[in-house]
Amino acid sequence: MKKLGLLLFPLLAITLMLGGNAFAQNNSDYFVTYYSNANTTGAPDATLRIINDGDYASAYYGDGLENGNLWASIYVFDNSQEFQACCACLVTPDGLLSESVNKQLTSNELTGYAERTNGVIKVVSSYNSDPTCLDPTPGLRGTMVHVQATSVILPAGTEKSPFYVTETPLADSNLSSTEATVLGQLCSFAITLGSGHGTCSCTQEDFDW
Repeated sequence: MKKLGLLLFPLLAITLMLGGNAFAQNNSDYFVTYYSNANTTGAPDATLRIINDGDYASAYYGDGLENGNLWASIYVFDNSQEFQACCACLVTPDGLLSESVNKQLTSNELTGYAERTNGVIKVVSSYNSDPTCLDPTPGLRGTMVHVQATSVILPAGTEKSPFYVTETPLADSNLSSTEATVLGQLCSFAITLGSGHGTCSCTQEDFDW
């Protein structure tokens, strides 16, 4: 937490550049986004950033009591709808979680096909630290860095360059009971049957990619 003040400066700059809306989402517990050009030669790494806005602490805890922790349950799919990885990462009140797409979210995929380049990321704000058994609880907010290519040259080999990045809020979504059950089951199957594959990893707070 000691470095959070330093980390908030670049986040504030991002907020101002995006018109003050970098983390301006509704009181939701379910978010979706996409990743592109991951693990691509010459492309920068993308980052999923999530903060705990303290809503859980305000809603369920009184003054003088410890603020509540939340977990970002993260589910990664490729662009063919295939489930690839899951994990649940702790985000303390007013804390910042930064997840590398290349190093943490797509480096240990269920199918064993490393270096997926495009896909979907789903995030559930949960009180439960187990991504196989969700307990949706509002309080997390997030942004995603997207890596875009300006040119593709074919068929003499694929060439994508130059690259530029944008950062946008995660999209608020509706988490149905069916969707929550499916996400939990997919994650459970990956952990049980993946032989070590199918899980992503969590960075420590106070560390930004």
